[in-house]
Amino acid sequence: MRFDRFRFPGVARNDWPLYGWLVLALWVSFYYHLGAVPLFDLDEGAFGQATREMFLRGDFVSTYLNGQPRYDKPILSYWLQAASLAAFGVDEFAFRLPSALAATAWTLLIFLFGRRVAGSRRGLLAALLLATSLAVTVIGKAATADALLNLLLSASLLALYLYLREGRRVWLYAAAAAMGLGFLTKGPVAVAIPAAVSALYCASRGEWRVWLRLAVDWRAWSLFLWVAAPWYIVQYLREGEGFFLSFFLRHNLGRFQEPLEGHGGGWWYYLPVLLVGVLPYTTLLLRALSRWRETFADPLGRYLLIWFALVFVLFSLAATKLPHYLTYGYTGLFLLMAPESDSPGRAGWLLLPQLLFLGLLLALPGAVAVALPRVRDEWVRAQLEGLVFPLAYYLLLVGALLLTVYLMRERRIALAYKMLASGLTLVFLVSNQVLPLVAGVRQQPVKEAGLLARHSRAPAVMWGINAPSFSVYSGRIVERREPRPGDVVLTQSARLPALAPHELLYQRHGIALARMSPTAGDGQASSCAPDTACSQTTGPAP
Repeated sequence: MRFDRFRFPGVARNDWPLYGWLVLALWVSFYYHLGAVPLFDLDEGAFGQATREMFLRGDFVSTYLNGQPRYDKPILSYWLQAASLAAFGVDEFAFRLPSALAATAWTLLIFLFGRRVAGSRRGLLAALLLATSLAVTVIGKAATADALLNLLLSASLLALYLYLREGRRVWLYAAAAAMGLGFLTKGPVAVAIPAAVSALYCASRGEWRVWLRLAVDWRAWSLFLWVAAPWYIVQYLREGEGFFLSFFLRHNLGRFQEPLEGHGGGWWYYLPVLLVGVLPYTTLLLRALSRWRETFADPLGRYLLIWFALVFVLFSLAATKLPHYLTYGYTGLFLLMAPESDSPGRAGWLLLPQLLFLGLLLALPGAVAVALPRVRDEWVRAQLEGLVFPLAYYLLLVGALLLTVYLMRERRIALAYKMLASGLTLVFLVSNQVLPLVAGVRQQPVKEAGLLARHSRAPAVMWGINAPSFSVYSGRIVERREPRPGDVVLTQSARLPALAPHELLYQRHGIALARMSPTAGDGQASSCAPDTACSQTTGPAP
């Protein structure tokens, strides 16, 4: 398979419908229901509260979470969220808009690159596959730094390839600027991956000198430092070595040495993550990877394979494992998968992963009912018991299953349009049904408790739970500590018996909000039926 056969000088007449599909895909994947569900903990809640505290403290240089320095990530994503909040107000849409815009730019970037090196049709197909894949649509709707990092990683890597291909320094400088912005987004990974991929690519072609000239170009490094260094210098002057030790050693090097926050896994961790993350295009991926020898013989194919393989191996070896780490190598995969979606023939079996995934979603209510008696964790059980699958859930899934079966059997529709219809169907279902269902039991109670706590003048604390979104919705800085008399406490319902005398204000899906008695010896407590808000003190002290 030579990629030259996809190099078209312009836009073919039969490609124009794909532009309409692209507009629709961008809206459904990244903007539809963008602010419809509460912020998810931990990541969205932590990013959201750290950004909100920038306004509370009047400090837009250093980030704090509930009054404590937050050294997890650099500043750029917080600045973009702050700009969005200033423009649109404090709500879920504003927190997530920067990610949606970054994912949109990421999609358009892969289209422009594909059009330049392989023709408009391949660029369009690669962009459409990326935008309508499961992992990318979730990241594009998340108020975190990952969509922005993927955009900047892709920009730097694609620009480096164009520099190696065309020899124009403007591409090298574009890569340096993108790496500088990436360094402001998530740190060293924004430099390590492009540097390693370009080095391995040049080494595989016996072009070490080319890479060395690239690596020591002082103008590129000057541009990188001009973009990235000022904030780090100011942060060091303000926060001292504590920031550098925590950020570089613990949150970067430390992730490779030991699992942080319990996020570990075996060497095989990213195999299922990959197969699920690219849904509904898993079979396209397997077909593309099965041709790796032929692909590796082509310069572009070699570069894209090295890109993905490096990310896959690097994070498989890391002690800390999270699903979104693998997306750092997805851009190259979708460029490789694009020709497979344009293959002639019926190939209805390529939609089998979509059929299986939809079947699993349809069977989910039954699986929850079967699993409930075996769940020992009270919080998890309370959340599962709170899952209510509406009629629309079943109707939409049955409709999606019927559409998939029809597309598998239909001979007149081109394979590319079958695959894209499946992708649009999947991302619509995720946005319209799956995310709202999960958020309804996992985050909606935290949001409602936070809004209730907003009206109290008493100090708010979290006890036995880490839900930064509670701070966002309560509009205050919330400490995690032992409750004191008079505090308003967010905790798990299962921990209420161990709580000192209190008045129960709210309880739903395993989440409880209580007001501690003003004095330790008050001797009063309250009881509250699940899924209700309470306002009166009743019952004896436990």
